[in-house]
Amino acid sequence: MTQAADAARTVILTVDDDPGVSRAVARDLRRRYGEAHRIVRAESGESALEALRELKLRGDLVAVILADYRMPQMNGIEFLEQALDVYPGARRVLLTAYADTSAAIDAINVVDLDHYLLKPWDPPEEKLYPVLDDLLEAWRRSDYRPVPATKVVGHRWSARSSEVREFLARNQVPYRWYSADSPEGRRLLAAAEQDGQRLPLVVTPDGTPLVAPEAPELAAKVGLATTPTADFYDLVVIGGGPAGLGAAVYGASEGLRTVLVERSATGGQAGQSSRIENYLGFPDGVSGAQLTDRARRQAARFGAEILTAREVTGLEACGAARVVRFSDGSAVSAHSVILATGVTYRQLMAPGCDDLTGCGVYYGSALTEAPACQGQDVYIVGGANSAGQAAMYLSRGAKSVTLLVRGESLAASMSYYLIQQIEESPNISVRTRTVVDEAHGSDHLEQLTLRDLDSGRTDRVDAQWMFVFIGAAPLTDWLDGTVLRDRRGFILAGPDLTEDGRPPAGWELDRPPYHLETNVPGVFVAGDARSESAKRVASAVGEGAMAVMLVHRYLEQS
Repeated sequence: MTQAADAARTVILTVDDDPGVSRAVARDLRRRYGEAHRIVRAESGESALEALRELKLRGDLVAVILADYRMPQMNGIEFLEQALDVYPGARRVLLTAYADTSAAIDAINVVDLDHYLLKPWDPPEEKLYPVLDDLLEAWRRSDYRPVPATKVVGHRWSARSSEVREFLARNQVPYRWYSADSPEGRRLLAAAEQDGQRLPLVVTPDGTPLVAPEAPELAAKVGLATTPTADFYDLVVIGGGPAGLGAAVYGASEGLRTVLVERSATGGQAGQSSRIENYLGFPDGVSGAQLTDRARRQAARFGAEILTAREVTGLEACGAARVVRFSDGSAVSAHSVILATGVTYRQLMAPGCDDLTGCGVYYGSALTEAPACQGQDVYIVGGANSAGQAAMYLSRGAKSVTLLVRGESLAASMSYYLIQQIEESPNISVRTRTVVDEAHGSDHLEQLTLRDLDSGRTDRVDAQWMFVFIGAAPLTDWLDGTVLRDRRGFILAGPDLTEDGRPPAGWELDRPPYHLETNVPGVFVAGDARSESAKRVASAVGEGAMAVMLVHRYLEQS
């Protein structure tokens, strides 16, 4: 049997301080149940508890625990009482001598004992197996089935817990969330020997506990690739939004050795969208997560490497090579680079927002928080498509959704189809010419002070949820001094570099920059990070494909 199959089997654990008895119990159990169950034996209560904690961290299931009553330091009843906290659903059996039957009867009340067995149990076909068969059948009918996923334990109103959940969700990593004060949360903390002072606790599917992990460590432990397999590539794509994923698909499918580097999660802002309804080929709409997942799998199928949680901090031209430097000091080189870094939501500067970010104040849709908005009053700041898509999604379960818009109307920045849907939704209201003056709350958002821009009048409203979509800021500061940008930080390329008919300073080639090429030959830009780009998913994907075409032209002439 393979190791993977073995790990999937349910566990029967036996503990006895007498090595001879311990081996005999395990032998008889393996003879009858070894093919369908994993038999684990221990020779002390302490070592058995340690084994249970390790099994718990790995997500393994324990169906039956057999413990000898007379063990030093910790007798069988004391052990089963502690084991109850780790695996409350496991069936519990006490092995006793005839003289200890009264203690066994008492244990029925103390640890909810399921059965006690007198030693010796020979022949097992009559005295052991029928008991175990009944207990295993009862366990199978219970609701203690495996959860083959990463587990996250944290506080409801914790910015770091929210970040970890969002990171896992956006990277398509299955996980289960447990509040630190819930019974299961407390069990997981105890199994990891944590007191809950540092959270979140992340337990990976293989049982590794991570305490307040940073993104690179978390990514590596949950199976996301973080390290390039080579030192040199044909193409490095920086950024995993629609433009970057489009470039990775077309680059890899056309034979370029391609690596995509993403600092957080593929999909970018589009990946956080609850519904994209104007993307070609999806008449019923598609969620950003679905579109991202398909594009990511498509790029990987063509052979593109995708690195997650890698922050790029520098770009250098070294002869014909383009060197991309990471925050950890490592680097990777390539013949060409496509900058698809995208944009991030601008921060709301109202007092109180910084302190409450992740604790009721969220930038982007934060879809992992949507279920908690059921029956609640939700506020959304912004008037563009991303805000409208979030409003429609959250209105399905929220009591009310209020859009706070600085402008005169939604028409200036939102697609017509979304405006129609919002107008037809009975629980969505729009407050134009309104801004947030202040966010209030101690450990989480409790109230907002809103101001009417025309009258100057303010009012204070109860609010636990605010999602902010107030424009985009490019993620390009790290390019300062290397790649030319406009006054807002967006990357200049192609004709924007040669408005006066002359090539940019330092340009040494006898041709002007290609359409999406920056002032550094062989470095291209695609998507929202480009100056004057369309800021739409379809155009970003198209630019990613076009950039690859220009990369080929550049490589042919180099």
